[in-house]
Amino acid sequence: MNGRFQIAVHILTLLHSAGDESLSSEYMAGSINVNPVLVRKELSNLRKAGFVKSKEGNTGGYMLAKPAQQISIADIYKAVEQSPLLGKARNVPNPACPIGQQIDQHMYALNTQLIHLVTDHLGQQTLKQFYNQFK
Repeated sequence: MNGRFQIAVHILTLLHSAGDESLSSEYMAGSINVNPVLVRKELSNLRKAGFVKSKEGNTGGYMLAKPAQQISIADIYKAVEQSPLLGKARNVPNPACPIGQQIDQHMYALNTQLIHLVTDHLGQQTLKQFYNQFK
């Protein structure tokens, strides 16, 4: 798992905490302590997923596109994570080996099972419930 999930949750939690006020990518980058370009990249992904909307101009910025109670933590995970939880070997196993012939398919199945467990667990919590921990 890479850091995109944590950055996305941080962004959405900030946006929820702002209520009807829009936030700049620079402000969010300051809270996350990363480059604003990285925040804008994640904001673009979150906008495509329907979680974020933006407004142009001097009073512009970013806001949640839907209420936090309608966004599950699993939805956020699915929107940003693209790599297998268990990683992916860069080598090609030996096809002459009985283990090497099948290892990729079995690792894929194991990874799929793990993703289901993770998303089932994360699906039990909304962004609003996550935010409530900060009060």
